Amino acid sequence: MDQREEQEFAEYFAARREAVRRMAYMMCGDWHRADDLAQTAFIALHRHWRKVRDKGALDAYVRRTLTRAVIDESRRPWRRERAAEVLPDRPVDSPDVDNSVATKQTLLAGLQKVPPKQRAVLVLRFLEGLDVAGVAAVMKCSEGNVKSQSARGLAALREALGDELGDLRSA
Repeated sequence: MDQREEQEFAEYFAARREAVRRMAYMMCGDWHRADDLAQTAFIALHRHWRKVRDKGALDAYVRRTLTRAVIDESRRPWRRERAAEVLPDRPVDSPDVDNSVATKQTLLAGLQKVPPKQRAVLVLRFLEGLDVAGVAAVMKCSEGNVKSQSARGLAALREALGDELGDLRSA
């Protein structure tokens, strides 16, 4: 790439880095993995920067690349390992913890129990604000598939949250 193209990529990267990282975190639930996944998406974009004709579609390209990376990563055998239930050093529960933080943690914990494709659909639909057609375009599937994955994902999230679902509704 020439200097101008490198500068364009650097500007796009600086503007979108945190948003892509947050989306990756919502899909995988781990900041370290989110950094790796965001980096994977930006590397793919950098590799194909010259071939991108419509610079207005960069967000869609990165979103699709990130979603595929999350789903592919979840299929790898070493990702089937689960973290320990009890951490050795647990933070002391404080009564002044903000309700929004507790709600967010509850939601993230519930999302981690949802299968990866369904989690990706839920994040794209409800947290990124894409419509059914937008999610179908990102995931390269039919709108019906997005609707069924949304329904199954919401059902799995409701089941995972159980009694905590009432707490989320009040927040």
